[in-house]
Amino acid sequence: MPWIGPKGEAVPPHPRPEPRFEGDLTADRIRWIFRDSADFGERPVLIGGDPAKRTTVFFLNGQVRNERMNDYILRPLATSPLLREATPQAAFRMMTEGIVYTQLVQVCTTLDQAVFALINGSVVFAFPGEGRMISYFAATEEKRALSPPENEPSLKGARDSFVESLRTNTSLVRRRLRAPELKIAEVIAGRQTVTPVDILYIEGITNPDLVAETKRRLAAVDTDELLQTASLEELIVDEVDTAFPMIAYTERPDRFCTGLVEGRVGVIVDGIPLGYLLPGTVGQFFKTGQDRAQNWVAASFLSVLRYLCMLLSLFLPAWYVAAVNFHPEMIPARLAWSISEAKTDVPFSTIFEVLIMLLAFEAVQEAGLRLPGAIGQTASILGGLVVGSAAVEASIVSPVVLIVVAIAGIAGYTVPSQEFAAALRIWRFGLAIAASLGGLFGVMALAAVLVYRLAQLESFGVPYLTPFAASGDERAQGHGVIRWPTHWVKFRERALGTQNQRRQG
Repeated sequence: MPWIGPKGEAVPPHPRPEPRFEGDLTADRIRWIFRDSADFGERPVLIGGDPAKRTTVFFLNGQVRNERMNDYILRPLATSPLLREATPQAAFRMMTEGIVYTQLVQVCTTLDQAVFALINGSVVFAFPGEGRMISYFAATEEKRALSPPENEPSLKGARDSFVESLRTNTSLVRRRLRAPELKIAEVIAGRQTVTPVDILYIEGITNPDLVAETKRRLAAVDTDELLQTASLEELIVDEVDTAFPMIAYTERPDRFCTGLVEGRVGVIVDGIPLGYLLPGTVGQFFKTGQDRAQNWVAASFLSVLRYLCMLLSLFLPAWYVAAVNFHPEMIPARLAWSISEAKTDVPFSTIFEVLIMLLAFEAVQEAGLRLPGAIGQTASILGGLVVGSAAVEASIVSPVVLIVVAIAGIAGYTVPSQEFAAALRIWRFGLAIAASLGGLFGVMALAAVLVYRLAQLESFGVPYLTPFAASGDERAQGHGVIRWPTHWVKFRERALGTQNQRRQG
C-alpha cells in the first residue's frame, strides 16, 4: 500500500537503485558522474615510462593523502623497469600483484565499485579498452586524536575514548579483546551518506539469534542519511513511543568491551564517536565504568545510592504537592507550620509553584548546554542563583519549593545515563500534576502506569526491566543492584541467552 502525502496524493516507495550507476566502466563515465565536483582530479600516467602503456588516474582531493599517492603509487608505476618491459596485459597483472607499495588493491569491474572506491579515498587507474580499473587505497585517514572521555570521566581506568573514525574505534576494541572469536560484520546504511556500520560480537558467547536479528534490522534501514544517533536508534529499536532509551551507548572502549564479553552485540557507526550495546535494559543505564574498577563494597553502596536518588528525583516534587494539598498530617507539625508561614505571601497554588520551578530548572539546564563551555557553566550557576533568589524574594514561590526542586534536580544527576534521566524528568512533571489532582492516590496510580509501561517494553527480545524482571535465581548471580565480588559471579546474565553461560572458573 503506497504512502499518502500531505495533500492526499499517493507517494511511491523511495527508490533504491541497485546498482546505483549503470553502463560500461569507462573513464568518460567516471568523468560524467563526478562532473561539477571541484575536488575531482585526474592526470595521465605512463606505466613504466612507456608511451604505449598510457593510463589515467582519478582521485578526489582531500580524500587522498598526497604523499602516499605520489611516493607509494605513482613513483613505482612510473619508474619500475619491470613495467617498462612488460606487455600491457602483464603490466596490468603486475599492478595487482605487488608492484605498488600499498596493501589494499581492488580490481573494479563495475561503475559502483570504482565510484565508491574514489569516495572512500582510493586512487583509480583506468586503462583504455580494458573494461576494468585498478584502485589503490591512499586515504588521508585524518581523524581527531584520542582524548579522555568527556561524558563518562574515568577516575580509575583507561582514559581513551571513541573517535569519529570507524577503523580507529574497531582497533581500540581489538587492542582490548584480542580473542580471534571477536567478529566484525559490516553493513552499509544511508542511501546518500553510504555510512559503514560495524556489528561486533564474540562468537561462541553471544546469542546467534541476537546477532542475526541485529543484522536484519540494520540491513532493513532505508533512509537517506545516517549522520545523527537518532537516525540509527529510532530505526532499529522495538519501541519508539517512549521517552526511555532502548539502546545503551558509551564513549569508553573498555566499557564497550565489557558489554561484548557479557554477551551483548556492539554497533559502531562511522562518524559517530559512540559504541552501542544491544539489548538495552534498565540495569545497564545505572552502571558506570567505575563499578568494576573499585572495591565491591563501595561500588555496591554507590549503586544503591543511584537507585535511591532516582526515586527521590522522580517522586519528591509529587510527594510535596500531595502532602501539602491532600495529606498535611504526613508532615511534622513544626515543619508544617514553617511551610504554611512561608506560603503566606505567595499568591499561587503549590502545583503552580512546583511546575514553574521545574520548568525554570529545565530552561537553565538547556541554556547551559547550548552555550559555550565556560559561558554555559556561568549562565547555569548565575541563572539558578538569581532566578531562585529573585523568585523567593518576590514571593512567587516559597523557599521550601525551591529546596524541593533543587534536591530533585541534583538527585537526577546521579543517574549515569542522561537520556534515562531526561525520561525521568518528563515523568516527574506528570507525577506532580497527578499529585495535584488526586494526592498520593494519583501519584501511586500514575506510578503503576509507569511500571506497567516499562514492563511492556522489550529490547531485542529481552525484558526492559532486566534484572528486576528476572527470577530470584538470576538476581542471585550478581547482576542486580548490588555488585558482588568478582570471584562470586560465575555466570553471565541468563536473560541474554548467551551460548556460554560460564564467565569464570
